[in-house]
Amino acid sequence: MSRILITCAITGSIHTPSMSPYLPVTADEIAGQAVEAAEAGAAILHLHARDPETGQPSSRAADFMGFLPRIKQASDAVLNLTTGGSAVMTLDDRLAAPRQAAPEMCSLNMGTMNFALYPAADRIRDWKHDWEEPFLRNSDDLVFKNTPRDMARILTEMGTDRGARFEFECYDVGHLYMLRHFVDRGLVRGPLFIQFVFGVLGGIGPDPENLMHMKTIADKLFGQDYLFSVLAAGRHQIPLVTMAAAMGGHVRVGLEDSLMISRGVLARSNAEQVRKIRRIVEELGREVASPAEARAMLGLKGADRVAF
Repeated sequence: MSRILITCAITGSIHTPSMSPYLPVTADEIAGQAVEAAEAGAAILHLHARDPETGQPSSRAADFMGFLPRIKQASDAVLNLTTGGSAVMTLDDRLAAPRQAAPEMCSLNMGTMNFALYPAADRIRDWKHDWEEPFLRNSDDLVFKNTPRDMARILTEMGTDRGARFEFECYDVGHLYMLRHFVDRGLVRGPLFIQFVFGVLGGIGPDPENLMHMKTIADKLFGQDYLFSVLAAGRHQIPLVTMAAAMGGHVRVGLEDSLMISRGVLARSNAEQVRKIRRIVEELGREVASPAEARAMLGLKGADRVAF
């Protein structure tokens, strides 16, 4: 099989500080955990920012710039900036840091959807910050807006204008057809890097049959001109990404997607999850790709052409 890309999503915007003391929040924590994850084998680092005082998801460019140059200086990993940010942010907010940084990669959510986090609130007894409980509970009335106009804007501003390539985050089968639409419009060119996302309430469920179906439809729509990776929320993380690796796909782990390292045990760092999935994929006979190999596989512009 071909070399396997390991992506690590360091902090995200879903989990809150009350859920785990190991969730990185400050620039020091995000940078430190990102570099450690890269050293463990992650060729790609998927990055969000947090308010360093409260841990709340942040779109401020200054918060991103608190860790981006430090990670770049200490690691050769591909830095992949979110354009999804948080579902409560405007698109202008979500694009503030990526526009300034002009990274090699950005994520791109491929459809508007319900993004329901509220069941998690019932599992927390002690809240560290006042914002956390309403943030989670109010997601029962939350729509994550990603319209075709929004997507076209991101593809133009970050892709055409700044040379970024994309991690296309597909939370359901219809998102694959939306991606095909943008290929047909000429706004997207291969090779595509498609992230199948499972287990978010509002998206496709974390069933092995759904992974097989997503792969079948992607084959139909994109032929040989794409690479697929898998992320799965919570306890489904390792089983589904292992299945992806066995199918010849790529994998994503990290505290954005799951806070655990095993049943009932919190992961103490992102690197701990990277080391675990690395052991698994190497036992399956896959060789882990280096950052240089990732850049070649995905057709990236190179770290020397980013703005930080």
